[in-house]
Amino acid sequence: MSCGLVLTATVLGLGMHQGAWRFRDGDPFDHLRLDHHLEIARLAEAGGLHALFLADTLDGAEERYARPSLGALDPVVVLAAAAAVTERIGLVATSSTSFNEPYNLARRFASLDRISGGRAGWNAVTTFVPTAAAQFGDAPLPDHAARYARAAEFLDVVTGLWDSWDDDALVGDKATGRYVDADHVHPLHHRGEHFSVAGPAPLPGSAQGRPVIFQAGSSGPGRDLAARYADVVFTAQNTLEAARAFRADLRARAAALGRDPDTLLVLPGLTPVLGDTDEAAAARKTALDEARGIAPELEKLALRVGVPVAELALDEPLPVERIRADAGFRGSHGFRDAAVELAVRRGLTVRELLAENGGGHLQVVGTPDRVADVVETWVDAGAADGFNLMVDVVPDGLAAIVDEVVPRLRKRGRFPAEYAGSTLREHLGLPLPT
Repeated sequence: MSCGLVLTATVLGLGMHQGAWRFRDGDPFDHLRLDHHLEIARLAEAGGLHALFLADTLDGAEERYARPSLGALDPVVVLAAAAAVTERIGLVATSSTSFNEPYNLARRFASLDRISGGRAGWNAVTTFVPTAAAQFGDAPLPDHAARYARAAEFLDVVTGLWDSWDDDALVGDKATGRYVDADHVHPLHHRGEHFSVAGPAPLPGSAQGRPVIFQAGSSGPGRDLAARYADVVFTAQNTLEAARAFRADLRARAAALGRDPDTLLVLPGLTPVLGDTDEAAAARKTALDEARGIAPELEKLALRVGVPVAELALDEPLPVERIRADAGFRGSHGFRDAAVELAVRRGLTVRELLAENGGGHLQVVGTPDRVADVVETWVDAGAADGFNLMVDVVPDGLAAIVDEVVPRLRKRGRFPAEYAGSTLREHLGLPLPT
């Protein structure tokens, strides 16, 4: 089943760009207000975007308190409120498999799915920020392999809980007093290395069966996890060639597991910095960069590639060999590999990489037509099924996408004029889970 081009919008704090909070009009604490998030949800739905996508942050020091947190508010709580003021748009929240329990998470997302009428999605991630571990005990952050081993069992338990009610379990016969057919509600009886969960889930599935599973890992274990469990993969890809290879690899892995590859959608992140002209867009980007300063982005790059800031000389190439030799790297392989790929393929210095890396994602600075051109080129080349749009500044960056980019894609016949149905799974052209 195909829905054509998929576009979702990610809202991080007050914008993806680290200088957004200083650049934008409005209170620097708008991201802590409910009406701010409801405005964003209504705007994204008015543009017909497939889903609103929220990140999560488990440790306030992750951004060194230099800007609004990417996920200060619990994203599921925010999206539950957004469900009440929207009717069609999908609602996707990030939540970690490293620092949650499967039963609680399954219940939380099933609740969002129910109250939204089948519009919920879960972005399953393994936490890679070391300081987050201290919020949950004295043990250090597990290594990459251990995080993904836990994640695989976690997803197995969550999907098992979501599938523990048959479609015909609800009866609700007032005359006979028969409320639920207990024979159609199944215990899970899971006993594994990391979890022991009896089940069943405390509530039945929604109109879309169960929440849509997004997954954001790009390493080998991350790709295996996506091929087995994910409906949608969110990935950091900075070049067309790497993105095409990534999508082909994921589809091959899914096919090897007996899945139809068309039921696994790949959405790279895309940060558009828009202007009426290329010059106006470049001026916006310059103003954002100046509002941010170079130090915060340099610190983020150092964290993403796994080397100290002192080893990143601004006017020299990225120390690629040093980065690739780090066999014990515990961070995000996707962000690291995307940054290295862009630096090597384009021959960029560290300073140039900071300007073009888009916070770790593909960045397009230009007119709405130029952004639409890039979207079409990548989809037609088999590099993407659509994009997760990383909004540079909220709300005006989102408004520009809705008012300028989406209409151009519709005029070209690439983006639907209206929602395909009432559930997120219908919007994405995905079949009901069996």
